Order: sequence, then structure tokens, then C-alpha cells
Amino acid sequence: MPIDVSAEVIANHSLSADYNVIALAAPAIAAEAAPGQFVMIKAGSAHDPLLRRPFSVFEVLRDASGTATALTILSKRIGASTALLYDAHPGQHIACLGPLGRPFTLVDPPVDAWMVAGGVGLAPFATLAQSLRARGVRTTLFYGARRSTELFYLNVFEQLGVELVLTTEDGSLGEAGRIVAPLDRRLASWSPSAGLMIYACGPEGMLAATARTAMKHNRPCQVSVERVMACGLGGCYSCVIRMRADDGAFHHVRSCLAGPVLAADQIAWD
Repeated sequence: MPIDVSAEVIANHSLSADYNVIALAAPAIAAEAAPGQFVMIKAGSAHDPLLRRPFSVFEVLRDASGTATALTILSKRIGASTALLYDAHPGQHIACLGPLGRPFTLVDPPVDAWMVAGGVGLAPFATLAQSLRARGVRTTLFYGARRSTELFYLNVFEQLGVELVLTTEDGSLGEAGRIVAPLDRRLASWSPSAGLMIYACGPEGMLAATARTAMKHNRPCQVSVERVMACGLGGCYSCVIRMRADDGAFHHVRSCLAGPVLAADQIAWD
């Protein structure tokens, strides 16, 4: 069952003029969160903004004994709620409901794991990378952004032993262009007999391109979709997404319940 708490802000780290990572003292939620799950956050106590907004669980913070003490979320300031989160200060309390949604399905060796992230789509991959590396899975992060100053936490992934493949649209770090280009080349050179799972999170255009690339190379892909949600519990129907059933017919699912992690080849991307 999801847990609803008034979580104290214990830290707020500015990463750039628009991005920040905020730590919330929500140990009960953190202890239950699986990679790919999310929380619904009400950033302020007033009526504006009225509704909560979804955020992937970025990190689970633990004490020296390994007990979960807090969780973090990665946010980009683009609206009223994210502006409040950017300006939040330690000691402030924020309503936090979770963990919610369907998490990623993990793989085991000898299957490799490739994570494809765009922008704040990095968020679910910190916990996923930790879980995969703990299982001994060889893991690669394909990570793209507009510029080098929007590529975050690279050292954290490197310390986990994750290979980094980076792109920036302005060419300031890594390959110039979009992240799907090196993904496509790597897939083309990957042995058909070698096991592989692709995980993706980011803007919908990037997810669609990643899904089509994975399907072109006959590789499985799990995508964490980004949808506007008002409740996160299936009641508002604001997050529906069109999917193909086993019989080929299309139907709509609530991504807060059936997802946010969905099979890429079952989504109607057009």
C-alpha cells in the first residue's frame, strides 16, 4: 500500500540554474521503493498548485547500518510545483505519497543492461544501476542532454562500474547529437546471441526513437513513460496511454497503475 507522509526536507542541492536534487525524510517510502517507482509530491501547502506531481525516486539514502532513511528526487524547474521544489529549504515539510507504479524488471548475468536517459529521465536509473550492479550485471548508461552542464551524477555511475556513453546536442561533452545514434550503432555491432535488456526514460520523442531502434534490432526494451498525473492512484485517468494487446487490438491503460514501466513494443507511438 502507498504511504502518505509529510516529509521533512533534509537537503536541497542545486545542480544548475534549473535542476536540483531534494532529499526528503520519508524512510517508510524509501524502504519499500523499487527501481522505476515514483512518488506524488505536493510542493506547497497552499491551494496553488492544487494537485500533486509525479517524480521518480532518484536515490534511497541509508545510514551506516544500511537502513533506509530518506529518498531524493531529481527535478527541473519548469512550472509552479518544480519552482517551489527548487526553492525548498531544509526543515520545510512536503507531502509525499508512494511508492507508486510498476517498477523495472531486473535481469541477471550473462544478460547485459543498457540504460538510455534523456534529461531528467536519468532519475530512475540511479537505483536501477545499483540494483543491477549488485546482481553482477554489466551495465551501460547512454545519457544525452542539450549541453554538458545538464549531464549530472556521472561520477556516481562511474563509481558503480557503469560504462558511460554521452551525447550533447551542442557537442560540449561526448558525441554531438542525440543519444539514440550511438545506441543504434552499438546495437548493430552487438552479437545476436548476446543477451541484452534496454531500459529507457526521458522525453517521449526520445522514448519513441529508442523503442523503434530496439525493435529494429529485435531487442527487448522497458520504457518508463512520463505522463501528467493528478493522483497517481488510477482515479483521475489523466495519464492514459495507448497500448497493443496480445491479440493486436489497441486499448488504453493508466500508466500510473500499469506503468510507469511498460514494454516498449506494446505502446502505440504514432
